[in-house]
Amino acid sequence: MSRARPPPLVTGISPNEGTAWTKVTIRGENLGMGAADLIGLSICGHSCLLTAEWMSASKIVCRVGPAKDDKGEIIVTTKSGGNGTSTVSFKLLKPDKIGILDQSAVWVDEMNYYDMRTDRNKGISPLSLRPSNPLGIDIDKGKLLQTDMEQTFPGMSGDFTSENFSATWYLIENHSGTGFDQLRLAANNLKKQATKKNEGSLAYVKGGLSTFFEAQDALAAIHQKLESDGTEKVEGSMTQRLENVLNRASDTADTLFQEVLGRKDKADSTRNALNVLQRFKFLFNLPLNIERNIQKGDYDVVINDYEKAKSLFGNTEVPVFKKVYAEVEMRIGALRSLLLEKLLETPSTLHDQKRYIRYLSDLHAPGDPAWQCIYAQHKWILQLLQNCRDEFITGQRVGVGALDLDGDTRPSALRMSHTASLKRGGSLRTPRPSTWRFETPQQVQFVEKLSDVVIGQLPNFWKLWISYVNGSLFSETGEKSGQVERSKKNARQRQNDFKKMIEELTHRLVKLVRGALLPATLPPGELGLYGGWENKTELTGLWVTQVIHTVRCCHDALATLEIPNDLLQVIQDLLLDLRVHCLLVSLQHTTEDVKKLAEKEDWVVDNEGLTSLPAQFEQCVVQMLQSLTEPMETKPGEINVLQLDLAQDRASELCVVIMKAFISCMEQLSMKTDSDSSHTSVDLASPNTFSSAQEEFSPTPEQRLLIILSNCQYLEKHTFINLAEHFEKHGFTGTEKITRASREAVRDLDQTLFDAYIQRKSDPIVGSLEPGIYAGYFDWRDCQPPTGVRNYLKEALVSIITVHAEVFTISKELVPRILSKIVEAVAEEMCRLMHCVPSFSKNGAMQARLELWALRDAVACYLTADSNANFRQALEPLPQLHSGADKKSQEELLNTFKSGMQLQLTCFQPSSVQPVKR
Repeated sequence: MSRARPPPLVTGISPNEGTAWTKVTIRGENLGMGAADLIGLSICGHSCLLTAEWMSASKIVCRVGPAKDDKGEIIVTTKSGGNGTSTVSFKLLKPDKIGILDQSAVWVDEMNYYDMRTDRNKGISPLSLRPSNPLGIDIDKGKLLQTDMEQTFPGMSGDFTSENFSATWYLIENHSGTGFDQLRLAANNLKKQATKKNEGSLAYVKGGLSTFFEAQDALAAIHQKLESDGTEKVEGSMTQRLENVLNRASDTADTLFQEVLGRKDKADSTRNALNVLQRFKFLFNLPLNIERNIQKGDYDVVINDYEKAKSLFGNTEVPVFKKVYAEVEMRIGALRSLLLEKLLETPSTLHDQKRYIRYLSDLHAPGDPAWQCIYAQHKWILQLLQNCRDEFITGQRVGVGALDLDGDTRPSALRMSHTASLKRGGSLRTPRPSTWRFETPQQVQFVEKLSDVVIGQLPNFWKLWISYVNGSLFSETGEKSGQVERSKKNARQRQNDFKKMIEELTHRLVKLVRGALLPATLPPGELGLYGGWENKTELTGLWVTQVIHTVRCCHDALATLEIPNDLLQVIQDLLLDLRVHCLLVSLQHTTEDVKKLAEKEDWVVDNEGLTSLPAQFEQCVVQMLQSLTEPMETKPGEINVLQLDLAQDRASELCVVIMKAFISCMEQLSMKTDSDSSHTSVDLASPNTFSSAQEEFSPTPEQRLLIILSNCQYLEKHTFINLAEHFEKHGFTGTEKITRASREAVRDLDQTLFDAYIQRKSDPIVGSLEPGIYAGYFDWRDCQPPTGVRNYLKEALVSIITVHAEVFTISKELVPRILSKIVEAVAEEMCRLMHCVPSFSKNGAMQARLELWALRDAVACYLTADSNANFRQALEPLPQLHSGADKKSQEELLNTFKSGMQLQLTCFQPSSVQPVKR
């Protein structure tokens, strides 16, 4: 576009400096052809066109605006000449601050002061502009207490802006160490300030003269214009007449174009409505989009759209927007309810719980969804635990397997492999037979079901709480936000409540287990809620061991979650009681098993005179101790059961009961009569004894006594010592007491059985002596010279040999003990019979001495002090032999007897052959 005139040029400005809103006069060339030609005016970069008044092509009057630059050019822009230039500049001065009590000719914005003390651009209170040091001298504050000043000047104040200002207080507080010269200077400063304040009115008038003059000029110009019109008095003011003309023109235009304008307004309304729909289609489509996304499960999209709509239309006053936004809020409320329902739904995964909590938090759901979820999970886990008990009590679970023939309720596969499993250190829970569920007692299934519930649910419950505590429910990265801080605050307030929840869960678990296995440890009032297992089979030690293993696994799983130990102590107490119970039950069941060993006695004797019964007894006890290895093992945090005084005493008592039960078992076997079981007498001395003994064999009562006596000796010398070592190896205390009581009991039984056997065997032999001596009306006073030992004595020796053979066949170690006792009985009887003879003839004395010597020499290996004494006493009544022929005859007859029965008497000689152990 071609310019008709040269560009404007500013050559002067008056004044050339001043504060904002200073009126200036600009002079120059080509400053415009009129007011309409002037389109731009800036001073120091700030536009002053609004205040510009065009006077001529060389003069413009305006006011300087609040520019940012302190100094700048004056640029004039016209339509005809374009942007101009300037040869001069204007300096913008900063205005003096006007105090709150100072007069001003112009309006002062009191809130836009600059804080000169901190040199920061910020709004401050006008009161802060009061002088901080009205005296104008250095402040020297003393070390006086505020309370002392208040007591010295009651009702007064040291603040000079206070109505109760006390100058003395102020001076003492701020100038207690100031010298007199300084105080005189402060007085002069106060006088100057007072003088300046008195001159304020005159200065105010001087400073505001230009403002007054401008206002006066403007009012005069308006008044002159109105008077020059001349019609004001007749037709009213010029403005009134102008208003009337405009109203008439408007009415005429409305009459002419009313229909056209109506259609235009309708079209504009439709167009505007379409524009609004297009522009705000996000809001209008939002309810339907929310519904669709909820059905698809895209809750993140719904939340993002809702946040956007809330930020745009949450505070809108437009009715149509408010109506649509209300519909959105209604849909979001339904979504909150749906999400809360899903959150409280059980079972659910931890991931879903966290997701729904975040959604509800983003939707600003009322309350605390995270705590509601924790509370619902707590109640659900409690109900799961209680439901387990109710299912088993009502019989909805599978029943216990049928008992085995020996009364053992263990699965056969588990029972056969138990010893090997323990040696390998294997667990009783693995491997399990395929029919395990149908053979396991219900109490064991119940405890494992409880453990599965706790291990499956409590970790997620605990992790949910930890996420609630550290705020990771709302921020995976842990960044701080209002939601995270609120979550942490709520968690701190509810720590005690959650601790009570964990305590309730652990106590419920423990009480349910106690109700099934240890009902005696529950208060009577809780048996109805947690008990009800009275009709179930009592568990053996092995099943209790499996329960202990299960509870330990449960405790370890909870401990790995770093749950405080004080919350898990109740489970440790349960484990201690279960271990004590397992110990006592195992000992009690072992007692029952030992009592049944009598049924397994096969009377097969080895070379040492022992049956398999002692070995079976020892194996039974050792297996019991091996089965206690796992429950008695002291895990970290557990107490050694065998160090508890009560458990020690009870275990020692039961161990003694086991020993005495086996001794009673052997006593029962020794008293078993022939009518109790059919038997076939077997010659134990025959070579085929041990080869045929494996077949059906039932010993005679005397043989039973010998076998039991042999077993008793083995128990005392070996079995009890071995068991004591095993008890000590497994940590049992009081083994000396157990061994002492066991030995006393077995010795009593041994003595009883020994006396019974001796009585059975010695009575027939002793009873046959007197009839044999006097057979054929034999008379000691009238008899023939002796020709040899008579038959009664030979028969007695044969009977003793029979006893020797019977005892030797069973146990060689019993031979000296039994034969010595029988010889004592025979010697005592012979002594009695000799003393009963009134007198002996020479032949009778020789016959008696021959028979006594023959008997004594035949059993010389088994003579005791008592039997020797009896033989000496038996020889005392006999007359002494004085002739050498008689003595020689006696010796020849005695040698003849010994040579004649040499084979028979060989058994009485000590044997060097030791029995071979099998």
